[in-house]
Amino acid sequence: VQLQASGGGLVQAGGSLRLSCVASGRTFGAYDMGWFRQAPGKEREFVSSISWNGRRTYYADSVKGRSTISRDNAKNTVTLQMNNLKPEDTAVYYCAATTGAMGVSPSLYNYWGQGTQVTVSS
Repeated sequence: VQLQASGGGLVQAGGSLRLSCVASGRTFGAYDMGWFRQAPGKEREFVSSISWNGRRTYYADSVKGRSTISRDNAKNTVTLQMNNLKPEDTAVYYCAATTGAMGVSPSLYNYWGQGTQVTVSS
């Protein structure tokens, strides 16, 4: 599966962004999906994940209550709505797909998109 992330940009603190990830192929519904982010000089970290059927969602504590992950298997799309953005949310955001365990470690994910830059100004 190939993943294409979009929706990043420059936003002021307190603003919102909606990140989207579109997958190629007809087996999108077989994958659990995740969002990760990587700030300069830092390791890639888990942000959120959603099961193949959308029934299970998980969030990092840092974004919990401010973000919502969703998916539309008919459109091969997973979306991350981020509200009340903070400067510490600044990072490149990646979507990823896994055929295995839906965990917080990047090593669990088999496929990655190219990333979309999110910059939050104070």
